[in-house]
Amino acid sequence: MKYILIIGDGMADVRLRELDGKTPLQYAKTPTMDKLASDGTMGAVLTIPDGLPAGSDTAILSIFGCDPKSCFTGRAPLEASALGIKLSPGDIAYRCNMVTFEDEDMPFEDKKIVSHSAGSIDGEESDAIIKDLFDGKQFNEAAKKAGIAIYPGSSFRHIAVQNASRAKNTEGTVLTPPHDHLGEPLGRHLPRGSPNAEVLGGLTRLAHKILDNHPLNIKRRAEGKLPANGIWLWAEGTSVELPGFTAKYGKTGGVISAVPLCRGIGALIGLDLVYVEGATGELYTNYEGKVDAAMELLMARDFAAIHIEAPDECTHNGDLAGKLQAIEWIDNRIVRPLTDRLGENGTDYRVLILSDHKTLSTTRAHDGSPVPYIIYDSRTKHDTGLSYCEEDAERGQFISAGTELMDALFRE
Repeated sequence: MKYILIIGDGMADVRLRELDGKTPLQYAKTPTMDKLASDGTMGAVLTIPDGLPAGSDTAILSIFGCDPKSCFTGRAPLEASALGIKLSPGDIAYRCNMVTFEDEDMPFEDKKIVSHSAGSIDGEESDAIIKDLFDGKQFNEAAKKAGIAIYPGSSFRHIAVQNASRAKNTEGTVLTPPHDHLGEPLGRHLPRGSPNAEVLGGLTRLAHKILDNHPLNIKRRAEGKLPANGIWLWAEGTSVELPGFTAKYGKTGGVISAVPLCRGIGALIGLDLVYVEGATGELYTNYEGKVDAAMELLMARDFAAIHIEAPDECTHNGDLAGKLQAIEWIDNRIVRPLTDRLGENGTDYRVLILSDHKTLSTTRAHDGSPVPYIIYDSRTKHDTGLSYCEEDAERGQFISAGTELMDALFRE
């Protein structure tokens, strides 16, 4: 028996007027997932415990069986582990996004956050800009004074680490996710609440002053692209330990994802990390390569997790057409070929398919309400007539905690 987890990040949504009152999952053409929903077990699951932030960090921890109420210290330490960064006691890791601030000539605090990803900036260009920033004399001196070092992430996602000797006076710090406040004046969302937050806010202002006329940003504007004219520090946290996956479930496996968060969680729970050439974390990624990698992984291991970031990124970017396309490609370029190949091989399998959280097209932000899931066993057929969408999920089985999902997948 083989076991597969497929996460379509942010697929779940709400009804939209633009889609004739349907959700993207209802509107998109997903015949394979609909068939698996009808023949398997369909329902809704609460992946994010009450009181915790709605995001992939808390949701995916839950999905992998780690209770975020007891082990979540912040998103950045999870991503740091994917880069092989070892945090010492007292160190604080931050996600450092390359972002786009409004180009208008106005006070910094009045400028709007245009893009949380600097227009989905290319990894090579993003690395070059962040390295130039931290290597430059003025910013380098400010970063050293704050005790902050940068670890480029080869996408818009970088990791900054503040050493324990400088990470003081942090109580009360409030750092906000940039993707939750797109189109809003950034002043009200700058780091606040503590003396250390003032230091981080100062670095944010200085970075914009330096990067606004960086040669690569001048080039990006000339090419009609958004400039990477700012950084955004958020998702802070200290070192974390997670329970071992194989010790807990008795299964070996691996994680296939372009996103550091998923790879970091996988590394911390002892799963193999599988890298796929051309996997980007965006709409245009190597779907077929992920299927090939999953099949190869399943030849040697019990379990394969495939994470696809595209629906979430498209929603944050306000790209509804892209979200629909991403959902359809997950169906016909991930789920269908993978299940077809397993069937052709005569392999018995169980597959869990879900959105880790809702990402709302109405706000371009995350939502922590229950999401639809499918658990399908190739040896059984139920023919319930349910399709894979939020409405039908409410007619199925409700799971009150995402931490129960792995037990349900592995239950014979």
